[in-house]
Amino acid sequence: MTASRSLPSDRHERLLAMRAKRRLIDDADVEAAIEEVDNSQLVPLLEEFVHLPRGRHRTLHLRSLLVGLHLCTQDTGGKIVLERVTDILYFRISPQLRARLGIAEYDDHDQGFEAAYAVVRRIFHAMKDAMNPSPLPPNGHLSRKEAHTLTAAADVDELAERERRLALFTEFVLDASVRPLHDLLAELAEVSLGIDATPVRTFSRGRRTNGPELATDPDAGWYVREGDHRDPDVPVSDAMRPPPPPARRGKAKPPPGKKKTSLKKKYLYGYDAHLIVTRDTEHDAVLLDDGTPNPGVLPVVVLGVALDKPGQRPAYNGLKVLDRLQERGYKPGYLAGDRAYNNSEPAEWQIPIRAMGYKPVYDYRADQLGKQDGTQGAILVEGRWYCPSMPKPLINATIDLHAERIDRETWVRLIAARRGYRLMPKQNADADGYQRMMCPAEAGKAQCSLKPHTMRRGIHLPLVDPEPSPVGPVKVCRQRAITVGPEAGAKQWQALEYGGPEWQKIYFRLRNSVEGYNGYAKNPLAESIEAAGSRRIRGIAAQTILLAFQLAHANRRKIKKWLETLALGGERPRRRTHHRRKTKEPGTWTPTGHLPSAA
Repeated sequence: MTASRSLPSDRHERLLAMRAKRRLIDDADVEAAIEEVDNSQLVPLLEEFVHLPRGRHRTLHLRSLLVGLHLCTQDTGGKIVLERVTDILYFRISPQLRARLGIAEYDDHDQGFEAAYAVVRRIFHAMKDAMNPSPLPPNGHLSRKEAHTLTAAADVDELAERERRLALFTEFVLDASVRPLHDLLAELAEVSLGIDATPVRTFSRGRRTNGPELATDPDAGWYVREGDHRDPDVPVSDAMRPPPPPARRGKAKPPPGKKKTSLKKKYLYGYDAHLIVTRDTEHDAVLLDDGTPNPGVLPVVVLGVALDKPGQRPAYNGLKVLDRLQERGYKPGYLAGDRAYNNSEPAEWQIPIRAMGYKPVYDYRADQLGKQDGTQGAILVEGRWYCPSMPKPLINATIDLHAERIDRETWVRLIAARRGYRLMPKQNADADGYQRMMCPAEAGKAQCSLKPHTMRRGIHLPLVDPEPSPVGPVKVCRQRAITVGPEAGAKQWQALEYGGPEWQKIYFRLRNSVEGYNGYAKNPLAESIEAAGSRRIRGIAAQTILLAFQLAHANRRKIKKWLETLALGGERPRRRTHHRRKTKEPGTWTPTGHLPSAA
């Protein structure tokens, strides 16, 4: 064909290979994609703020583009390439459905494909630009001075509005993917969540952090395996500093107090994807007597996602997604995340999530164990409020375990013995987060010599032995109850007793679920969300849009497999149940490992 001679030979060969593998898509699959897009309400949402420039008659509509993106994930196993979207929309759908979607006809040769591809790219980038929260353009090596100029001149309110649109878009895409579970989620008394940030590459080669130019994806950053995954060469306050002064000749020396970082430690250039998944914390994925899964135990699915530079603003990104989930009507339950979240400032994470109604469940670093805070005489020990006279061996049990002064079995007994010294809630927290807490002796959990009416209740209750003080007993010992505000011990407080059986059950089910979902969606034979080649458009907006469709595909894949293993209506399941490997029993965990079995 003469039309092919105008293209480079490698491009021509690529298009020829695509045509050779072309197969028409079944009308039923296209109809299902159209129904999925229409039910998602994405089209009315986008039409509010995506305005294409006036001119020639539009040959592709937003609805058709969304159908193409959906079909592309189904066709490729969760990957999106706009070339493939173009091929699907213009050459792999029946003429009747193309007419229904308002898709114009193009000749099936190189120039015809390139013309159709330009239409798809133009409308995708118009949609992406309307939701782009970054002031920096991708696909070029901006100097740091240019980047600072653009950032300073940007309209902050406009960027915030675009960020809101992007969050809405991802919410609608993911919500549509879990529609088969809506009724079951609504029946739950509470929806418990696990949150984690997982690294995903971007289709851009990273540049030296302190170099003169930014990478072609200026919104991304280096992910480092150690610590909080933040690039140690980037200051926390600002990732785009003015250019440094010219370096002196000779080998540069790091400034005093600055730790030299080897480039070998930098793992990948990309984003942190903050994923929030839901999990039934009351049940494990155990099988029924007939060997099929329990239909009342839902599969783990992702409900929200936000992208940012690695290690940057974990609390901000987590709250952004949780705010959207709350507006969708999910009843808040337990919330577990890694230490990047619970090490945030209380006003940025701990206090807001408790105000939303979530019950945080945390793990701690070794330097955060033991006594953590205090209020009105009560002490906060590993997340819970206790009597100030709780024996030192109980307070320092986990510290002593780390120092190998006690063994694991002793630690389990000491953690269980703390219950007799724990302050008990007298009433639920009010709307402002204030809660009345009872002294354990007043609650009938202990005996205290400072309160004679609590004595002689039996040897099964611990006997509190307060140390004498010249200023008299503290407030919690003088009164029956105290009022604990939300700011008291906010950074470390959690809803369950650290290390106890209930904590182990809830925390590990949520944490294992979000980590397991990360691996599920990173499968190179499926969505492969960590690979840069599965999302070949640069910029945080494009990366978020494409990742949302990939995660939606992973949700549908997981839900489909779950439904196929259920024996509903007395019928045999279509798929055999996967036999899971045995996991550690709840109750055997300690901060230094799992307890050996009784055998």
